[in-house]
Amino acid sequence: MASPELPKKYKAAVYDKPGSISTKIVELDMPEPGPGEVLINLTHSGVCHSDMGVMLSNWASLPFPTQPGQVGGHEGVGQIVKMGPGTESARVKVGDRVGIKWISGICGSCEACLRGIDASCEQAKVSGYYTPGTFQQYALGPANYVTPIPDGLDSAAAAPMLCAGVTVYSALRKSGVESGKWVVLLGAGGGLGHLAVQLSRHAIGHRVIGIDHSSKKQIILDSGAEHFIPHDSTPDLPTAVKELTGGLGADAVIVLTAANAAYAGSMDMLRFGGTMVCVGIPEGEPVPIKSALPQTMIAKSLRVVGSAVGSLKEAGECLDFAARGIVKTHFRTEKMDKLTDVFREMEQGKLQGRVVLDLS
Repeated sequence: MASPELPKKYKAAVYDKPGSISTKIVELDMPEPGPGEVLINLTHSGVCHSDMGVMLSNWASLPFPTQPGQVGGHEGVGQIVKMGPGTESARVKVGDRVGIKWISGICGSCEACLRGIDASCEQAKVSGYYTPGTFQQYALGPANYVTPIPDGLDSAAAAPMLCAGVTVYSALRKSGVESGKWVVLLGAGGGLGHLAVQLSRHAIGHRVIGIDHSSKKQIILDSGAEHFIPHDSTPDLPTAVKELTGGLGADAVIVLTAANAAYAGSMDMLRFGGTMVCVGIPEGEPVPIKSALPQTMIAKSLRVVGSAVGSLKEAGECLDFAARGIVKTHFRTEKMDKLTDVFREMEQGKLQGRVVLDLS
């Protein structure tokens, strides 16, 4: 079963000059879904800071530079319009709304996959880097790994949940912090941060301290943070955190920003037995965490945990929270031809919440 009239060409936004902030609208040929694949007519795509990292080839850990013509994006939502061979028993069908995430496909057989940590699959297909991304009107996805979108959840609102939402939800779960305990969110006013505040406070029941630039105060408090600390006018952040937590520090610190400076003081904000979760990937050459001293970690029984996006199961749970209104994305929509301007705004640190592309 397929949509009777699919165009032969469609529009996509590509990185035309990788290494610089530049995108270009091009026309691509309509692909044919292969075995196990579905063809999705995408209507919306979130724009993530990771997309800018790929476009600029800013991560030293990437195995090769981004190539000209790469279609970016990894928060795509749309409707299945065609099924490939071997998808007869798939849990999705033509007409279903589904999402494509940062990890667009997995092998299903490596150690990470078998342990349910599919975001760390050794042979993962990365949307917008290894494979064509979601800044386009049509995209292919594996029938067994696209994420169903709940009925009643707006497609534009669903898009950021596929990366920003599931990433912070997974990080909060990995922290192991129970409800009623203190959680510090570094970068609490960004695309990931404002969702982390809501999930931490409303879905799990943490006491949330949001840290970010003073211009982000309102979105952080509106999202449900109990306290806000501006990093641009607070000389000693660890002391400020301890003052708000009875002199002990937080039970967990989630680093959502890509700044090495945020990591540098993160461990000093923790109380005995606390956990720091690494989420944001700093750009450039890797730098050790300055405050992760063995002496302190041993004396205070501290933990450091890495968290890469989230699993297929966590994505479904996160979308369910959004469908029930427990978490709401603060976003604005822009057309595909505004993508370069959005990236410039992102580079200057002016974005609050999320931008979602209307791909129509």
